[in-house]
Amino acid sequence: MRKLSLVLAAAVLLVSGNLFANDLDKTDPQKSLSIQIWELLNDNNLAVDSSDLTAKVLFTVNSAGEIVVISVETRDSDLESFVKRKLNYKKVELKEVKEGKMYKLPVRVTA
Repeated sequence: MRKLSLVLAAAVLLVSGNLFANDLDKTDPQKSLSIQIWELLNDNNLAVDSSDLTAKVLFTVNSAGEIVVISVETRDSDLESFVKRKLNYKKVELKEVKEGKMYKLPVRVTA
């Protein structure tokens, strides 16, 4: 009986040690960044015809945590200016900012 309680106590300590050693915050920083960008672009007043407007945005995040838009590849100049106006030098919350890292983000605006 004594050995069984020792084994049980050891198992509880092992399991609790593993739980505390694991990092429980599993949020992907890039996913969090894309959600923040979606919130910045959500309020739009673009006139969209029957087709969707698409763009590829190349940007980086500076040391102050601000988005710096490098380029916007799209056929629609209104969408290009809208994305630049809404994103350029807007503050985002990131745990670790890797200054100079380039990000690509596809943007699609629908009616």
